[in-house]
Amino acid sequence: MRINIGSKNQIKVDAVKEVIKDYDFLSKAEIFPLEVSSKVHKQPKSLKETIEGAMKRAKNAFKNCDYSFGIESGLMKVPDTKTGYMDTTVCVIYDGKEFHIGLSSSFEYPTEVTKLVFSDGLDIDEAMHKLNLTENKRIGRSEGVIGFLTKGRLTRKDYTKQAITTALIHLENPELFHS
Repeated sequence: MRINIGSKNQIKVDAVKEVIKDYDFLSKAEIFPLEVSSKVHKQPKSLKETIEGAMKRAKNAFKNCDYSFGIESGLMKVPDTKTGYMDTTVCVIYDGKEFHIGLSSSFEYPTEVTKLVFSDGLDIDEAMHKLNLTENKRIGRSEGVIGFLTKGRLTRKDYTKQAITTALIHLENPELFHS
């Protein structure tokens, strides 16, 4: 079995590898990371755009494989939060016919970070660095802002694994889901 991942981000690749080892029907799969475009903004600003980006990554990575995974993080409007937005990660698994969607838990970015994303068009990494909250210009490729904010209690990889696990619900229980 072959699984393509629509990203070469090592956090995403490692998350997929770690999650699938717990699934008998996927545990022996070979993993192939591919650099593909999400065809959305570098910082998605809605749940719709984040899902669309993950779907496009999964579809664009579906080449000579059994499944392809698209993983995208982005903001979504959430009422009664301090900034009005929270981040979530979306995993879309494509089997050549259907998309299987899962989401992670969600969290809020610092107020000034969210403001810079909307006012200056920065992505989260850029906003965190500009505000001197981190020296790491690519925090999303390491512990992630979630790791920074939780002081390592929840890392970007763990957060990504949540989305992968919830997307796999459909593949593990196909008899329960009809399109």
